[in-house]
Amino acid sequence: MDFKRLSYFLAVAEELHFGRASTRLGIAQPPLSRQIAQLEKEIGAVLFDRSRSQIRLTQAGELLLERAKEILERIDQTEREVMRIGQGVAGRLRIAFVGTATYGLLPNILRAFRTANPAIELALSAMNNAELKRALIQREIDIAVARPSIEDPEVKSESLGREPLILALPDTFAEGEHVLADLKGETFILYPRRPRPSFADFIIDVCKRDGFIPASQVMAQDYLTAISLVSVGVGISLVPLSVSQNQRPGVVYRAYRGSNPGTELSLNYRRDNRSQHVFRFVSLARQMAREQSPPHLG
Repeated sequence: MDFKRLSYFLAVAEELHFGRASTRLGIAQPPLSRQIAQLEKEIGAVLFDRSRSQIRLTQAGELLLERAKEILERIDQTEREVMRIGQGVAGRLRIAFVGTATYGLLPNILRAFRTANPAIELALSAMNNAELKRALIQREIDIAVARPSIEDPEVKSESLGREPLILALPDTFAEGEHVLADLKGETFILYPRRPRPSFADFIIDVCKRDGFIPASQVMAQDYLTAISLVSVGVGISLVPLSVSQNQRPGVVYRAYRGSNPGTELSLNYRRDNRSQHVFRFVSLARQMAREQSPPHLG
């Protein structure tokens, strides 16, 4: 069904007069009459009773009038919504992130973006790095906040800042700075358990630089589980500095002496994603990353 003919029908059905309808539409009456006749031919039903001095809607015409209003209103609404999405002022932005990103800069970026773009829905989810890469490549998400960056030719990565590693220790440990190599006899709680390689392998490499591989290792699924295990004395863990914001009874955070390459939080998105939502989010994140204060252990 031609939407233009449908709008012509709506005008005639509301005016019940071809002359007034043609004036309303800004077209001559003969072409309007031909368009209505063509519409009746297309749908196989007479829409107007023309046997009297004033035309009337047939039963088929009354049904089409009711549905035509709904259809044309829906089309108009859809056009406005599509335009708003195209202009970047409405729509949905899918963001996934590693668990440790929930401390530090990311929450501030999300809060600022929501304030500036209230009509854009943020769909948020937590994933590990391997899941983030798969979801981004398969276009299941728009933005991945990863640690470290996602390496793929289809993906562009930008740094959200670098921070040192620190020790998460049971509160029974002595105060003061610790030497990493002196802790080789301790149980190291590593995460995530899978998939590998992961942040766990990065931490093992850090230990290797100081001449040892933890002989006793406990694998946790995520950093929250790792911190919980530290709190009950199962072992120790190396975590990003921002995790120290997660104050938990039974856990203390300490700087240490030894290999500390630090860890980088990154913003990742597909190079072919031209969405205005992604552009706005990346621009805001880039600005806030430049303005953020250097991290420190409280």
